[in-house]
Amino acid sequence: MAHETQPTELPDEDFMTNPSLAMDACFTAFDKDGDDRLSLNEFTLICRALFRNDKGHIYVVPSDRLEQMFAVFDKNEDGYIDREEFQFCWNQWIKTIVRPISSFLIVDVQNDFISGSLNISNCSAQQNGLEVIEPINKLLDTVDFDAVFYSLDWHPSDHVSFIDNIKQRPIHPTSPLNADNAQVYDTVIFAGPPPMKQRLWPRHCVQDSWGSELHKDLKVVEHGVKVYKGTNPEVDSYSVFWDNKKLSDTTLCAQLRLKGATDIYVCGLAYDVCVGATAIDALSAGYRTILIDDCCRGVDLNDIESTKQTVISSNGVIVSSREVKAMVEGRDRRPELGYKLAMELKNSESDLSKNNACRRQSQQQQQQQQQQQQQQSSQ
Repeated sequence: MAHETQPTELPDEDFMTNPSLAMDACFTAFDKDGDDRLSLNEFTLICRALFRNDKGHIYVVPSDRLEQMFAVFDKNEDGYIDREEFQFCWNQWIKTIVRPISSFLIVDVQNDFISGSLNISNCSAQQNGLEVIEPINKLLDTVDFDAVFYSLDWHPSDHVSFIDNIKQRPIHPTSPLNADNAQVYDTVIFAGPPPMKQRLWPRHCVQDSWGSELHKDLKVVEHGVKVYKGTNPEVDSYSVFWDNKKLSDTTLCAQLRLKGATDIYVCGLAYDVCVGATAIDALSAGYRTILIDDCCRGVDLNDIESTKQTVISSNGVIVSSREVKAMVEGRDRRPELGYKLAMELKNSESDLSKNNACRRQSQQQQQQQQQQQQQQSSQ
């Protein structure tokens, strides 16, 4: 929901070349009564300036969320944000909202899911995986993401999820099905130890096979990073972050930290399986997470809807591909993502807080280098 009224604008000073001037200008602009501190009402005006779309329409933020975000920055709990507290608000919150570091994560757009052994058009939702390629390619052509990742299911031939491997492992007595009557898409319980639920799939995305290759029509950008998952024969791996048992992570976590990522745009195949698991793990790790609806196709309509509800309830957002460019450029700033960030700032151990710290350190080093260069040139 958006309103037309125009509040005080954020200052135009460049955040990077003169960060302290921009911060002071912002504080002064919203300190309406000039008492050198910001009340909840004045903080609300900041939020009205922050949370708007690229047409200038203002997103409504519920009062309870405004109060919760205000409390994050009112560290001494005196009912105001003073200049010292505002420095934290500015550096860790406002700058991220206006200048996010955005990663594009394209999940499992592989031959087997589009026209091969696990063609999702044969599943109950009857959706065509090929349809995600055109909008994904358009985003790659038109949006300047800070990083692009391609995940690939990359299974050994004896993988636990393949139905034709079911007799290779003992079934637990509590399993509702056994090796003789289980069918594709059923769930069994392997004996372990420990006992492990496993959904059974057709053999798919076997390492170095045609089915495991990215589809030929998907654009692979020069700086794109491939992330391989599902490589352990004993554990399935839907999420691009972790295997299903959280026993080991992929290279994605480290790569995102290196990039200082704040926002993750997730899409691909299948919506309600690997895409959904990845989006939920991104939210759990503390990232501002955006699911691109028209760049996803899935297996089961009910599970797709459940995935959407889980993302929304975890303070992620679901958008169409036409909305992405303005969001990446910081011109469309969603309050759900601002709230998510504020709540993560309460947790210094979250990946997002650590990434912000790394980014601040890098910016400080850049500023010091610029100052040294200026001093040398003036001598």
